[in-house]
Amino acid sequence: MQVMGMRMLNRFSDRHAGFDDPVSLLLACHERVRHYLSLLQKLTTHHASHGSDEQAQDAARAVLRYFDVAAPLHHQDEDDHLFALLKTRADATLSAEINALAAEHPHLHAQWAQLRVTLMAIGQGESAILNEAEVDGFVALYTQHAAREENAVYPYAQTLLSDAEREDMGRQMAARRGVSAGTP
Repeated sequence: MQVMGMRMLNRFSDRHAGFDDPVSLLLACHERVRHYLSLLQKLTTHHASHGSDEQAQDAARAVLRYFDVAAPLHHQDEDDHLFALLKTRADATLSAEINALAAEHPHLHAQWAQLRVTLMAIGQGESAILNEAEVDGFVALYTQHAAREENAVYPYAQTLLSDAEREDMGRQMAARRGVSAGTP
């Protein structure tokens, strides 16, 4: 499938990250986030010139699928597992960073909810106005959020969590998605 000049791959399949390595899986999810944020920005440009044509509809539906399904699961994985476990061993600095990042999740969801309405209309071929400033704000916040998680929190998972805790985290993440922990 081609969307906005980008070949759409199954972004939910990553041979290098599986539930047996949940931190790598969370990092792979950030790569997918960046992919769909890029697609959203391309959609904004394309939509301004071409309206809700077939390419815009395909792109809108792809972005909707990702941010409606995978992104909330990812945030729940972080909040319920990674952040919760790390906070039991975190120093004050790490704990404050985790709290700040967890507090951003509802803001990301709220910004998404605003964009979602417009993307639903575009995905259905309806006339809509995709606000570039809203898109840019969402992209910037999400990009900065993911980078902070990767640099300020994720590295501690290898040093503060046991192998058994990471394995259990992977099993719980898989169960949330209704798949076996051995399935990427």
